[in-house]
Amino acid sequence: MIATPAENWPVSDAEFAATMDLLGPFESSPRLAVAVSGGADSLALTLLLAGWTAARQGSLLALTVDHQLRPESGQECRQLGVWLAARGIAHRVLTWGGPKPETRIEARAREARHRLLADACRVQGIFHLVFAHHRDDQAETLLMRLARGSGPDGLAAMPAMRELSWGRLLRPLLAVPHQRLVATCRSQGQDWIEDPSNPSSCHARGRLRAVSAALSREGLDADSLVLAARRAGRVRAVLDGQVAALLAASVEAHGDGYLWLDPGPWRAADPEIRRRALARCVTTIGAPVHPLRESVVEGMCDRLLAPDPPGGATLAGCRILWRRGRWLICREPEALAPPQVIDLKTGFEPGPEPGLEPGGTRALLWDRRWWVEIPPDWSDAGLAAVVVGALGATEARQRTVVGGANGPPPVVAATLPALRDGAGVVAVPGLGYCRAGVTMPRCRFRPPRPISGPAFVVV
Repeated sequence: MIATPAENWPVSDAEFAATMDLLGPFESSPRLAVAVSGGADSLALTLLLAGWTAARQGSLLALTVDHQLRPESGQECRQLGVWLAARGIAHRVLTWGGPKPETRIEARAREARHRLLADACRVQGIFHLVFAHHRDDQAETLLMRLARGSGPDGLAAMPAMRELSWGRLLRPLLAVPHQRLVATCRSQGQDWIEDPSNPSSCHARGRLRAVSAALSREGLDADSLVLAARRAGRVRAVLDGQVAALLAASVEAHGDGYLWLDPGPWRAADPEIRRRALARCVTTIGAPVHPLRESVVEGMCDRLLAPDPPGGATLAGCRILWRRGRWLICREPEALAPPQVIDLKTGFEPGPEPGLEPGGTRALLWDRRWWVEIPPDWSDAGLAAVVVGALGATEARQRTVVGGANGPPPVVAATLPALRDGAGVVAVPGLGYCRAGVTMPRCRFRPPRPISGPAFVVV
């Protein structure tokens, strides 16, 4: 009798549970969402998660994004729904509607997918979104980052856990080969849908798969690449811990979207840790779309540590100002997003940051950092539409800051979100102002990346 190779063994419930334990802790009755495309990888993950949540009296929601890029995508989503319903797994399809971009379609589709998935989790109050990235994906990611000349962080490839403003992304399968996930589906009698774009040479991952055999002969097989990524990940985890310690010692963060930086601990820190910490601060406050260039951040660190520090500077959508022996890092007014309109009768048109909440509460993400929720009674108060935008310097000077000297500095107050109608300012939640007769809206600082979180998690 010939033994089955280990790479063709299904993933057992016990093995999967051991990996999930590394990504905990979870609630006593955990609620999870899983991104499922219909392929063998994501379906295997869904089956494993269904068993894992059931054993813990939890719940699982499968989320599928229909990008509407292929004529058959709708039918595939329906077929997937039939399969999942037969197993008692809740399923929702999220549609990327509207006209599609003519350039960077793969990147734009990925951005839309992550946004739709995150919004669905936030609305449902689910804090854990699980992806089926596996060992072979991790190896390809490392190769792609090598080709781009990535530094140590990039060579760590994908983390097993990533904290965002609304919750966590989990990748429990990064050490599991694709073939084992296929075997998992087969062991449970589960069919799957083959994505025709996977082997395509139009995309970088497809081209890498076409030459994988040649790379393996040179020692660059999936196992060796993932081992290299794991080692880089351990180094990154150590650096992340040192950065977190420096941030804790030197940064005073405020929920109004700004922070104070004490230069004392900063000067004593290692230059690499200092650079990483400054990048974290700027990324949180400025919410830049693209990663910061290391050389630019290093140059700013040098400026901030000069014997005669500059009065102010800008970096990635942030202003960095010297105030009474500390650095103030806040939003740059010129980089603020334009105002957005909310029709209180119909909601607003779906766009890059949609949000019509259940129960009549309208919500949107403004300036990539502020989650604004408008209560239902605003319509009852005769408001038909409101505009969400920056308060501005002139009106900031006219408003009384709640807390007096403890309120945000004037340069920060000018960048806070204000809600206006035709008669003027209706509310500035950050300053505690609201027009009489309406309920104060909720306004939460929700940047794409928190200033600090757990160290890089390696599975």
